[in-house]
Amino acid sequence: MENILPWFLLKSVPGIGNLIFRRLCDRFESPQNVFSASFKDLLQVEGVTERLARAILGHRISDSVRADLERVRQKGIRIVTLADREYPHLLRQIPDPPPFLYFNGTLPQTHRSIAIVGSRNATGYGLSTARRLSTDLAALGLTVVSGMAIGIDTAAHEGALQAGGQTVAVLGSGLLRIYPRQNIKLAQQIAENGAVTTEFATLAEPSAHNFPARNRIISGMCLGTVVVEASRKSGSLITARLALEQNREVFAVPGNVTSFKSMGTHSLIKNGAKLVVNVDDILEEITHGLQASAGNPDIKSTLALTPDENQVLQLLEPYPLHIDQLVRRSGFGVGKLSSLLLQLELKGVVEQRPGKLFNLITDQTEG
Repeated sequence: MENILPWFLLKSVPGIGNLIFRRLCDRFESPQNVFSASFKDLLQVEGVTERLARAILGHRISDSVRADLERVRQKGIRIVTLADREYPHLLRQIPDPPPFLYFNGTLPQTHRSIAIVGSRNATGYGLSTARRLSTDLAALGLTVVSGMAIGIDTAAHEGALQAGGQTVAVLGSGLLRIYPRQNIKLAQQIAENGAVTTEFATLAEPSAHNFPARNRIISGMCLGTVVVEASRKSGSLITARLALEQNREVFAVPGNVTSFKSMGTHSLIKNGAKLVVNVDDILEEITHGLQASAGNPDIKSTLALTPDENQVLQLLEPYPLHIDQLVRRSGFGVGKLSSLLLQLELKGVVEQRPGKLFNLITDQTEG
């Protein structure tokens, strides 16, 4: 990773938000080049006023930035910038991505991520549903992203961990100010099986205005966002709105029609969110996105398939076969075979047709 000091320095210039930061880097290719630019060239960037250009050219590193950098080094906190290949692929596509992220653990190098969010004051139904969906998604190799708040967020992380899968927690505070405090142990577990990440400085407190910004990262990292339980004024609805603005899928779990804790999710469904009963409802919507993000027409030669997946692949043909035929040919039980077929479908090599028919995708460039 390149020297992170210019990134910290540019972000600390008063008046530079994420959008202008990105415009400056797009124009000058790096934060370091921004500080070497002329006053005239800086003014060519949309949103840069004469006052802001002078602030950039006269800016010096502050004691607070130096202290933050020192804490990063002392605590072994990792930094990933927009210039790094490790930066989350989908997050890079939103209009105002964080210039860099602080994180503990390992950020999954995949676009296969789904957000699960919902009420802090959740019902038993909401918690069990979040855990079940998260466990099923993680078992299929998808990364579960949430905000590590109590309630639905915590259940989502726990479900992914229970399945032995990867999960990412996005904080509305600094990494040395874990919030809520009762989830410190959970944060450690997440970092061992994914990452705990934030755009806020190490000692940033969990201020109310941080959470909408946090929510755009949650939705921005993912192909879609599942809202499990939410009232009409829930912050989870902000995440859903942001997902729509980012052109991502929005899902909602129906609840008790008389419960105010489900009013928000029911409103989402009325306005076009995909109703979710089980993981298949999510997979139906995101499979195309998973295939498109893979971006390789010869996907069969590049994807790592397990021995069982390869065995099933050898049985498939361009002509559709019923799952019962595949059960007889493979020797696998229906449950295991269905899981393997889902994995192959997510990897873009198998297509499912109505009536439990499956066929090999021979040419992804057609149609």
